[in-house]
Amino acid sequence: MMSRLSLWVAALWWASLTTLGFLVVPLLFVHLPTPAMAGSMAAKLFTAQTWVSTVCALFLLLQTRSGGASAFEHRARAAMIFIVSGMLLTLLSEFAVAPRIVARENLRLWHSVGSLMYLLQWLCAAVTFGKLLPPRQTSQV
Repeated sequence: MMSRLSLWVAALWWASLTTLGFLVVPLLFVHLPTPAMAGSMAAKLFTAQTWVSTVCALFLLLQTRSGGASAFEHRARAAMIFIVSGMLLTLLSEFAVAPRIVARENLRLWHSVGSLMYLLQWLCAAVTFGKLLPPRQTSQV
């Protein structure tokens, strides 16, 4: 049961990053009247995403600590480095990079750093989700 829940949490983490970063935020910049309005709304959404990502990653980390020897626990431990990396990336983005973007301090540099960190977090979530998937069963003929 917990392996299925963990898989759903990993899917939520990856899907929320995908939806926000690759669909919602670009649409804000297309449909809101000014880039400043879109940027302000994007900042609020990215802050909300920080907490979604942090809760998902913490839940997944707690699941890797269960200490069992099942196939799921082995897959979860294999994903641990990606879970920790994704969580660190989201927290660094929120508390180190985002304030510099909001302050418009060297905007091009910090926006590029933030975008790269978001992409890396997205990759960590995708790898985590992939590692938690149960192995495919091959049919024997």
